[in-house]
Amino acid sequence: MNDAKEIGSYKAFWPFYVSQHRNKLCRNFHFVGTTFVFACLYLGIAQSPWFFLAMPFCGYAFAWFGHFVFERNTPATFQYPLWSLMADFQMFAYMCAGRMDREVKRMGVLKSEP
Repeated sequence: MNDAKEIGSYKAFWPFYVSQHRNKLCRNFHFVGTTFVFACLYLGIAQSPWFFLAMPFCGYAFAWFGHFVFERNTPATFQYPLWSLMADFQMFAYMCAGRMDREVKRMGVLKSEP
């Protein structure tokens, strides 16, 4: 992973996070995982609290798969769990709004797709 030890704020973390998600397939796996997290949240409220236990597994399984297979880097979650979670939700919102590809370009971290 890029040396993120010097990052001292979420504002400074976001560009690092974007740089770790250059590959669109990785971002798409994050999106699917976060969608399942929201589904588990809904089901946990509507059906059974047992669905709350599935939330981290759904989110991280898809996200980490994307990192290990497509980005070939270490997830930022390992070093910055809270900021990484916040950034996951920010990226999800940007993707819903159709803004994430533009954000990756804005940060200047484009990577050729496989």
